[in-house]
Amino acid sequence: MTNDDRTGAFDHLFTDAVREGLGEDGYGSWRAIDAPDAVSLSFGFPYPESFPNDELVAAAEAVFEEEGDRALQYGGGDYSDRLAELVAERERKRGIDCDGDDVVLTNGSTHAIDVVCHTFLEHGDEVFVEAPTFMGALKLFANYGVEITGFENDADGLDVDAVAAELESRAAEGRPLPKLLYTIPTFQNPSGTTLSRDRRERLLDLAAEYDFLVLEDDAYGELRYFGDDVPTLAELDETGRVVRVNTLSKTVAPGVRTGWILADDEILDTVGRMCAGGTNTFTQSVLGRYFAEGTYERNLAEFRENYAERCTHMLDCLDEHMPESAEWTDPDGGFFVWVELPEDIDAEELLPAAADEGVTYLPGEMFFPDDRGANCVRLSFSHVSFEEMDRAVAALARATRSAMAD
Repeated sequence: MTNDDRTGAFDHLFTDAVREGLGEDGYGSWRAIDAPDAVSLSFGFPYPESFPNDELVAAAEAVFEEEGDRALQYGGGDYSDRLAELVAERERKRGIDCDGDDVVLTNGSTHAIDVVCHTFLEHGDEVFVEAPTFMGALKLFANYGVEITGFENDADGLDVDAVAAELESRAAEGRPLPKLLYTIPTFQNPSGTTLSRDRRERLLDLAAEYDFLVLEDDAYGELRYFGDDVPTLAELDETGRVVRVNTLSKTVAPGVRTGWILADDEILDTVGRMCAGGTNTFTQSVLGRYFAEGTYERNLAEFRENYAERCTHMLDCLDEHMPESAEWTDPDGGFFVWVELPEDIDAEELLPAAADEGVTYLPGEMFFPDDRGANCVRLSFSHVSFEEMDRAVAALARATRSAMAD
């Protein structure tokens, strides 16, 4: 239903932020990076055997049997109502003092981030992020026409010293301060790094001192395979400045499209109004029954064990195949390894040759709000088999060595 004569005819009706982004790729465009004969290490998909198919079928049948038509009405039935409290119970196990009234359910964590943006961000506001960071969040922030500043990660996560220096400089010069700092502090996407406890505490001190909110995205927080737990930002927060988002996409299944926002009462009341309607109460009912059955914890333990093996295998493959001039992170959890190729290699330009060799990945530039990351790639170990991982990393190594020889 297109007409070339109408090209640009409606541009003046779009918002300023939309007009500024015309011609750019939209949210989810990275899923088009594929090649039929290549192994895809691009996407953070759970491995199919992790899905609790039988348990979800049993939960759905029980919901129909016990709640009947109520489960399909607006608002859902009792299990839908109970899910927020069951989520809060999970969060309390992470050390967070909360109950079901502190939770707003959403259609996944991307929807949760969007609701927070809708609540707080206006055109021209300042947002601080990690660099690299989740490319989907960058797309969402761009939708609101904000100014995005990225700060580097190292082995201990976000460089909070650099954040502090920038805040101090801006305050002294009268330049705009951020309204929001977005972070994935635990098993970060895409780097796999984890923010240390002392940096978490200092970040919260900075938020209070310079009057901004911290948006904590904890999509991978329950998927620790190695090392000791670090308290969530929400657990450490004493001033109510942490807005926490989370999802069941990684620990149940992406298709259930269920996430949540957890925040201080004053913030949550307003966020809840911005999130009016639109969530899938039937899915929430099924998940409410699934959680009530108590199988989630057992399944989670199995996921951790299997993902730990996948993570270790990915690191072994990199050690075996990649040239010595390449470097990569060593994550304790999550789905991803971040690889830095030799500086003179452009990962996006390398992609067609890598696909011909037998692998696709996401180029590093996609994860930055600026022009950094050209020689970096994100690799996911969560979905493919061990044999596919071997072939894919070997293919990446061949493409890299060929580019180095040119």
